[in-house]
Amino acid sequence: MTLSDAYRELGEAAWSWVLGHVREDEGPWLPEAVSGDGRDTAPAEDRDTLYAGIAGLAPVMAEIAQYRELSGREQALATGIVTRLSAEARRRTEPSLYGGLAGDAMALKLLAPGEESIALRRLADVATPEGWKTAVGFPPGSDEPLNDIIMGAAGVVLTAVWAGGEFAEGIATTGCEALLHVADRTEAGLDWGIAPSTEWRAPNYSHGTAGVAAALAVAGAALRRDDFVAAAVEGAQHVLSVGSLEDGGFVVPHTIPPSKREVEPVTYTWCHGPAGTGHLFAALSHAGVERVSGFEVGELRHRCLTSILASGVPDRLRPGFWDNDGRCCGTAGVGDVLLDAAQDCGATARAETLMQAARRMGDALVERAIRDEAGARWRFLEHRKDPPLLPPGTTWMQGAAGIAAYLLRLARFIETGPNAPVVDRPDQWWAVPASLRRTASAAGRRPVSRAS
Repeated sequence: MTLSDAYRELGEAAWSWVLGHVREDEGPWLPEAVSGDGRDTAPAEDRDTLYAGIAGLAPVMAEIAQYRELSGREQALATGIVTRLSAEARRRTEPSLYGGLAGDAMALKLLAPGEESIALRRLADVATPEGWKTAVGFPPGSDEPLNDIIMGAAGVVLTAVWAGGEFAEGIATTGCEALLHVADRTEAGLDWGIAPSTEWRAPNYSHGTAGVAAALAVAGAALRRDDFVAAAVEGAQHVLSVGSLEDGGFVVPHTIPPSKREVEPVTYTWCHGPAGTGHLFAALSHAGVERVSGFEVGELRHRCLTSILASGVPDRLRPGFWDNDGRCCGTAGVGDVLLDAAQDCGATARAETLMQAARRMGDALVERAIRDEAGARWRFLEHRKDPPLLPPGTTWMQGAAGIAAYLLRLARFIETGPNAPVVDRPDQWWAVPASLRRTASAAGRRPVSRAS
């Protein structure tokens, strides 16, 4: 068996395990984790979401379709997801990419191009000048609009630009203007919390300024709004001011002040580390920005990658350092970022280094997989719990679905080389060459010529 065959076989086994847990109750649903204690007998409130529900199965099937036809069972599941999300989107009010309408739009565009307009129309309808109100409640009990990629306006903006269509410009403009209105001025530039009232900061990609600034840069390029791009630059200046450029890398603290979260001070993940934060500098490059705070934006992106390569990931060096193998917080997410960057480097020695690192992530997933006749899955660790071993997850961001998609992409890359097509998504499409993208709309491909 070749290396690519081993990755693909494991990815298919993981996907088989996920499919084995898909159930039917007014449409398909999926238990977030499989504990065996009977707690997953009814759909959860977030059953439809990209983060933990059936919308997260769409990018897996889109990846599978790059190398084989979907089976009858998979086609039926895709039809069920489209039917369910199309109906729910007509009345849903939750806006976010990972928990609401923007996630619906992503899944619908991947599975049934054109259907995403249902979710985008609804996003346009429920927008306010302040952005989009949420039922997530952050802080608990609040309905104030959120800013970040996971739950807030930044994720909605990125989805609108990625999806395109008649509602995209209005949604992206509304979201960006709302973000500018709530920005906090710092000595170095601009800063955003998860919500306007959030005093502590998670400054990296998923919940903080790095993600918000990336959204402003991408939208500024698409809409030819120099003010959005300028705000993105100021956001990047702030991110640089709170991070470290030591040893040729770049890292930003997980949380500021660190006492607000019981985690490692610096992590290396997509959500709270340089794997995700590097997307900010790719977004600035996409928008035509050449330099920030005296550094070339391409260098800053590669500094983020250098920090990952030197970190020890994916080894579990100590409790709490690397306990997760998923997309959001772990190995698969880092691997995907490494492949994006490798494909953006062309035929260079740097691309080969990044490719080898991506394979190292794949090898760790092979080593840690739990396999039986039902398929493959992974159990993450929570070192603050006793026992620390968590039940296996099924989902896109924290489970076997997202890991499967990474392994299948890795196998395809090894077989076809750096020009392998990329199933791009709203929160990373600008990080890979336009010629390789399979889904990003033309609306997102109009860079502004701008330097800073």
